[in-house]
Amino acid sequence: MGFIIVAGLLMATMRGPAQGPDPTQFRAQSREWSARMEATGLSAPFTGVTTNGKVLPGLFEVRSTGVSTAPVVQAAERFLEALTTEQRRKTRFGENDSEWRKWANQHIYARQGVSFDEMSQPQREAANAMLAASLSAKGLSLTRDIMRLNETLGELNGRNFVEYGEGKYWISVMGEPSVTEPWGWQLDGHHLNVNYFVLGDQVVMTPAFWGSEPAVATSGKYAGSAILQDEQGRGLDMVRALTDRQRANAILETSKRGNNILAQAFSDNLVLDYAGVRVSSFSTAQKQRLLALIQLYVGNMREGHARVRMSEVETRLDDTYFAWIGGTENNSVYYYRIHSPVILIEFDHETPVGLQHLYPPGVPYREHIHSVVRTPNGNDYGKDLLRQHYAQHPHGR
Repeated sequence: MGFIIVAGLLMATMRGPAQGPDPTQFRAQSREWSARMEATGLSAPFTGVTTNGKVLPGLFEVRSTGVSTAPVVQAAERFLEALTTEQRRKTRFGENDSEWRKWANQHIYARQGVSFDEMSQPQREAANAMLAASLSAKGLSLTRDIMRLNETLGELNGRNFVEYGEGKYWISVMGEPSVTEPWGWQLDGHHLNVNYFVLGDQVVMTPAFWGSEPAVATSGKYAGSAILQDEQGRGLDMVRALTDRQRANAILETSKRGNNILAQAFSDNLVLDYAGVRVSSFSTAQKQRLLALIQLYVGNMREGHARVRMSEVETRLDDTYFAWIGGTENNSVYYYRIHSPVILIEFDHETPVGLQHLYPPGVPYREHIHSVVRTPNGNDYGKDLLRQHYAQHPHGR
């Protein structure tokens, strides 16, 4: 939450005359903010999200899933071929580079890679083809809508396209695209951060952050664009489907007064104990409802890999917890968390940041949504799979 506040304060200080902030000043402040956040967030080696600071071992294994990653490999190769030599130089990193951990859901961040703004049209088409090969139709649509809503945010800030815009999203590629060796790609920008690790035919697509302010565009170039409305509605349906006793355990607070999300940028080593109601107490119908809610997030992956991921989730379903903060009325603002040894999902209605001039500051509202998906116990960025790969193939380190 502190990162959001800092970004909001910086944004407020930079907003000046009608023509918007000075680009040079914005870049300088982005570099300063980035250095501070990286120094704090990356000060410790990667452990992963845990409940007590200790990784639960044996949850993930290097294995064949039977779901080919060849289409993703081919699309990534074509994307890299479409770049200039200089663009490739600043886009390529090692498969275990710390660049994996350098992403931010805030808009004020000095990002690496090549941005959509600086790509030619053929390069953008190649980048979008790589995303299309990697994501489901739903995931691709969500990605594009978040980018479009960032354009809307620029429009709502006096056409401030120094800070905001649909092209301000950067792609980096880690390692060499391969059907046998570890590699991956990262998409990084405001409210949209996808880390996509590949090892053989296994895929880990976390951390993944999806959000926007506004959540629905009612005017401008992309009027009608909207994100996370199903995730919002079905989360509310889930808490309403609980029994009185289950709901009493699930609801941590009935009043939501600020931002509650915990696992966003620079939170790789978050220690977060289970809270809420344990899913082992759910009926079969309630479990199916929860699985359908989880599927909304996992289903942003390609269908085959989403099935593999959901099988992991189902295996530990009885060890999963559902927690809630906020109201349960149709117009309520709220936060919910789904947490198990193998998945962490957070959904949060946030306070205004980019639209403080239009909405009461400090009051959560439905037009600013954050959501994040993590793989606890050391497998964000595919780190546990990569560790096992190195143990089996020391030459690859």
